Amino acid sequence: MSEPDDQIPESALSATGAHRLRVGVIGAGSWGTALAVLANRAGSDVTLWSRNEQVVDVIRDKRINEVYLPDVFLDPAIRATTHLPQVCDSDLIILSVPSQSLRTLCINLSDLTLPELPVVITTKGIERGSLLLMHEVVGSILTANPLAILSGPNFAKEAAQGLPTATAIACQDKELGERIRFAIGGRLFRPYLSEDLIGTEIGGAVKNVIALACGIAAGRKYGENARAALITRGLAEMTRLALVKGGKAETLMGLAGVGDLVLTCTSTQSRNFSLGYALGQGKELHEVLPGKSHGLTEGVVTADSLYELSMKLGVAMPLCHTVHHVLKGRLTVEDGIEQLLSRPFTEESLQKTA
Repeated sequence: MSEPDDQIPESALSATGAHRLRVGVIGAGSWGTALAVLANRAGSDVTLWSRNEQVVDVIRDKRINEVYLPDVFLDPAIRATTHLPQVCDSDLIILSVPSQSLRTLCINLSDLTLPELPVVITTKGIERGSLLLMHEVVGSILTANPLAILSGPNFAKEAAQGLPTATAIACQDKELGERIRFAIGGRLFRPYLSEDLIGTEIGGAVKNVIALACGIAAGRKYGENARAALITRGLAEMTRLALVKGGKAETLMGLAGVGDLVLTCTSTQSRNFSLGYALGQGKELHEVLPGKSHGLTEGVVTADSLYELSMKLGVAMPLCHTVHHVLKGRLTVEDGIEQLLSRPFTEESLQKTA
């Protein structure tokens, strides 16, 4: 439970007369920190958790996250902590950790959260081994907690700096969606509601792999026609997978699909695009993977799981498969491009065997 000085005072009421929502953000990377800033800006009472004591100490002392979001001021009202039970004493919690760390986190949370506590997942990816989407991982452990997905064309720095941003919130309980929107949304951070968790998650995971492909093409100076083709065919691949998994095609036409895809595939702010660009210029993967830097290139991890999942389900994803083989060293960049260009002409199709 929170310590006494963390309790919301009786006077902390919203304009409607309701108590401010208590939002716990688990994960103080760039996006987790940005969401803490956004929730605070929306009028919520925010606690931000990191396992990194140095990150927490700097936030407390300097009111910035020097490691992950150095250019954004954190309001003193945002509490930073390494104490997981404290952040769970909230009206909703937001999970913003790497995909392959999510299961362990949820196991730790299972003894700390009440079953009615809503959990908002911002992690994008597919778990290695199990091949589960993030909401499937969380739901397998926190079996009674209401779940929602937050995903969209969102660069953390821009959103935290107050630049206009839209995002998607997917959950099957509209009332919960409205509560989340109230907790984090505002005039310049605009959440749109959806009921399609699967489609929303597929979009967020697959776009990172397509961004690697677009980066490779840009690094090879193949031009904007090639990038547009990769984005469009990548969209077809993610839509095919979503349909087979039970998602909706129209979800991929929205913020969590084409919106996030275009952003990630067209900006050097995207770590996945930038890594692909370096590969396209002839650098080796081990040279450009984040080492001492603190960025996370989820597309490299997701490419493995996406390959296995698409093979298991019989979904044709030649572009994503080629990226996987290049990352594994089974194809050179040149051979991968030649393989794609040598594919037979076909119809534009969302059938699973295209």
